[in-house]
Amino acid sequence: MGKLIVVPTPIGNLEDITLRAIRLLKEANLILAEDTRTSGKLLKHLKIETPQRSFHLHNEHKIVEQLVDELSSTENVFALVSDAGTPAISDPGFLLVRACIEKGVEVETLPGATALVPALVNSGLPCDRFLFEGFLPHKKGRKKRLEALKEESRTIVFYESPYRVVKALEQFIDVFGADRKCSVTRELTKIYEENVRGTLSEALLHFQEKAPKGEFVLVVEGLRE
Repeated sequence: MGKLIVVPTPIGNLEDITLRAIRLLKEANLILAEDTRTSGKLLKHLKIETPQRSFHLHNEHKIVEQLVDELSSTENVFALVSDAGTPAISDPGFLLVRACIEKGVEVETLPGATALVPALVNSGLPCDRFLFEGFLPHKKGRKKRLEALKEESRTIVFYESPYRVVKALEQFIDVFGADRKCSVTRELTKIYEENVRGTLSEALLHFQEKAPKGEFVLVVEGLRE
């Protein structure tokens, strides 16, 4: 029987990959990639020639069973990567991991890059207990999800695209209050990394004056007990 290895990849700085991850990507029979063009740049940088196959949000439901059948009937090793960070964390991967476990295919997950941990630690907000929300629904259910977090006492971590950062901060103010502390981090590990700390109203003013660009992690203080 084969094996699935979940391999985190850098979220920005290409140096943020482990020696073990590089070795296993070289040794794998196949790399399942969210976008083969994106992962191809990393593989070229690392001089890795392992073949790739697309595995993304739009085809994972269709090909999960086929992949698990391949792994359960051969001794092949497949490495699963996303465009950035750890697969299955706000990225494709969960369905494949679950299917492998159900079929008895071994799954190994490497530690590595993910945006939520450095953003949380760098926020200066309590990180002994926290809630990871990831991406909020774009439209339906968004307000309901936020209202359910109104009394949450743990630090809350969100992912957001640059196109909805201002809207998200406005909604956070409506639900959590303008004086709730937060930290907004963009472009983690990259040249233009920026951390904006303060109240929600201060963060909103900053990004109303300066157009949001890049990938964002929003860390919001929990309700003070």
